[in-house]
Amino acid sequence: MSKNRVSRRQFLSYTLMGTGGFMASAMLMPMVRFAVDPVLQKNEGGSFIPTSQKVDELTSEPVRVDYTIKDRKDGWYESDESNTAWVYKDGDTVIALSPVCKHLGCTVNWGGDKEHPEQFFCPCHQGRYMKNGDNVKGTPPIGPLDEYEVKVENGLVYLGTTKANTLV
Repeated sequence: MSKNRVSRRQFLSYTLMGTGGFMASAMLMPMVRFAVDPVLQKNEGGSFIPTSQKVDELTSEPVRVDYTIKDRKDGWYESDESNTAWVYKDGDTVIALSPVCKHLGCTVNWGGDKEHPEQFFCPCHQGRYMKNGDNVKGTPPIGPLDEYEVKVENGLVYLGTTKANTLV
């Protein structure tokens, strides 16, 4: 007889642990899949969203352009998302800046400060940005406004994802 024999009690213990582990994993797998599945979905990043802004109506003065992302999927939730951009022309180049202040995420307005009408102004904490999105030194913003990727198609402005400001 061998010294390494498994007793009846050990055999039952191993069998019950194996069966219990299998049942636990069978119960946990759907929960894990539910939590991880949205991460594994393909991202449609890089796609451009059409706006109603005509390129030939743009000037060097920034205008507010509202647009909607249809059927945006966020995990398990699907909805339409409304966004805004400040769009203007610099020569023949169309520039679109994010309206989100880099200080605390408030929305900036063009010419919102009477003392500085040619700047973006954040009303939350008197933050200011130059026309190219560069933050005015000595005011709360910690960095420049983000810039949107821009595409012109059929005379309309199409906006892509935001990127770090390349104008400053």
